[in-house]
Amino acid sequence: MSELTRLILRRILFAVGALLGASVLIFIGTNILPGDVAQAILGQSATPEALANLRRDLGLNEPAVTRYFNWLFSLLQGDLGHSLTNQQSINDMLGGRLANTFFLAAVVAVITVPLALLLGLIAARYHDKLPDKILSFTTLAAISLPEFFIAYIFLLFFAVQLGWLPGLAKISPQMNFWQQLHAVLLPASTLTFVVLAHMMRMTRAAVLNVMSAPYIETARLKGASLRSVIFRHALPNAIAPIVNVIVLNLAYLVVGVVVVEVIFVYPGLGQLMVDHVSKRDIPVVQACGLIFAATYILLNMAADIIAVANDPKLRYPRT
Repeated sequence: MSELTRLILRRILFAVGALLGASVLIFIGTNILPGDVAQAILGQSATPEALANLRRDLGLNEPAVTRYFNWLFSLLQGDLGHSLTNQQSINDMLGGRLANTFFLAAVVAVITVPLALLLGLIAARYHDKLPDKILSFTTLAAISLPEFFIAYIFLLFFAVQLGWLPGLAKISPQMNFWQQLHAVLLPASTLTFVVLAHMMRMTRAAVLNVMSAPYIETARLKGASLRSVIFRHALPNAIAPIVNVIVLNLAYLVVGVVVVEVIFVYPGLGQLMVDHVSKRDIPVVQACGLIFAATYILLNMAADIIAVANDPKLRYPRT
């Protein structure tokens, strides 16, 4: 077995262990939420006998360790359980919501990745000049502003004052692709504004780091133009860290949609989780949290594997 294969297997085992640890934290976190599930379902007028019977039917009287392992074994069989509030299968509830969240993330990724690469290369090309300073200032401001603030600013200007875009991002299977794209433009723009800044700055930093290498100076001394040096020599050698940053930002993108989905009332996984937190519907919250954790862990694992595959120095331990 090659060293690369061993490292990849090690990363996969680490991801499995991280996912198992995340499941424990999610289970503990959802079970220490304030309030009573039975009370939330039956209402304030429920009798103590009715509450006790419902807790017994839901298995809430069992020890926490027993409930965790029952939940874990069901997950391994592909069964996420049933909602406590409407008894609907969570697998069926998550289908459309998960597709909506990934649709929003895909729209943002298609816009952000090429734009971040282009702007990063422009900033590196005009290092310490006016275009670089403008881009650096703008992206620094974007990173400093929280997502909800950017979302409300976009809502105020583009939805309320100008009326160009809908303030509520409502989509349905009956809508065609262009109608869905128009509906998600505001939340997609908000996420693009935030994620683009991270990607662009890291692209700029990676290219400038390669530009300081001796072989770049040799190419410049041979008479190669700056544009040729950047695109033919610097960019191919900066691709590995750039791809790593892109994958990590995509992981943040999928997990970070919760706030944006709530603000724009977008029918995605984040909105579903927040709705059922208020209802104290523990199985739904656990399923949503686990999906977010699994997505983040798997994309981080992919970033590690890409980095190891593209950088031979990471394959061998230092002596």
